[in-house]
Amino acid sequence: MRTLAECRLYGIIDLSYIEARDVSRVAEAMVEGGVDMVQLRGKDRSIGELSEIAAGLHRITFASGTPLLVNDHPEIAKRVSVEGVHVGQDDESIASVRGSLERKVLVGKSTHNLAQASAAQEEGADYIGFGPLFTTPTKPDYQPIGLSDIQQVHRNVALPIFCIGGIKIDNLSEVIAAGAKRVVIVSGLLKAQDIPHYARACKKLLTAAI
Repeated sequence: MRTLAECRLYGIIDLSYIEARDVSRVAEAMVEGGVDMVQLRGKDRSIGELSEIAAGLHRITFASGTPLLVNDHPEIAKRVSVEGVHVGQDDESIASVRGSLERKVLVGKSTHNLAQASAAQEEGADYIGFGPLFTTPTKPDYQPIGLSDIQQVHRNVALPIFCIGGIKIDNLSEVIAAGAKRVVIVSGLLKAQDIPHYARACKKLLTAAI
């Protein structure tokens, strides 16, 4: 299984963008394109439905050594052998997530400013998401934080930091130039006509910046 240290491109399969019947096709395309880790997100779906989708998705990701994480619901990690859980600021604490599971999983946390990023490190997160950098329909209630704090968050936080929010191939070079080493891409990947080609192009830019 790929380690966090190796991961640069994080893809989210968001069920507000694609139908459940398309999850396998999209996952296979992401894996083919070299996406390093994948998250399943379905804000309006039941735990039962998400667990069923996650089980099918995990068969694809596991075969390629790609970590699969689920958004918000550690209960899914009790039912399916996913590699991790991602929580937001208003979700369960990292300690609560870990305490509810009988096996070790990755736990990541969304952060929206420097103080939250440092707090997530103190809380014991394995990695953080940092953003949204730009306006994004997946986070309509959050004011974009821009690029100015990317270098500082990397100085403050020793964890893997995945910048997120409105990042696409068109602005990825700008995000990297501002100091990002890892990114999350959602709609750019999901809406791409050729997902593997899009992912490879993003990975090329990220790898060149190492």
